[in-house]
Amino acid sequence: MTEPKLAVSPLVTEDARPYWDAAAAGKLLIQNCNSCSEPYVHPRPFCPFCMSDDVSWIEASGRGTIYTYTVTARAPVFTIPAMIALEEGPVMMSAIVGADPTDVAIGGRVAVGFAPTIDGPPLPVFTLAA
Repeated sequence: MTEPKLAVSPLVTEDARPYWDAAAAGKLLIQNCNSCSEPYVHPRPFCPFCMSDDVSWIEASGRGTIYTYTVTARAPVFTIPAMIALEEGPVMMSAIVGADPTDVAIGGRVAVGFAPTIDGPPLPVFTLAA
């Protein structure tokens, strides 16, 4: 199953630039708080757990499980939006691509890939793992 269109390019802010630069290189980065040791997604200059600004970027494994998903047959780009629980702990919003919706299940193993956008960095998406 192929995706019908390219996704709209993300807005790349300075706080998120390392995330998008890594995506362009085929790597998934997440942030880690150096104060409380909690990893998190959605780039920001402070930890959402303890509010410390002592944070760093780490490369995620790119593996996870499907936390929840839905099928949106009329979606303009991604027809299986999903929340993915990364092996490192955080849950991130993304999409399942290249899969028949009947093969997708909560708890299913997934691996990261990157979908091109109209004119910006690629978006992290996930495929079903073998």
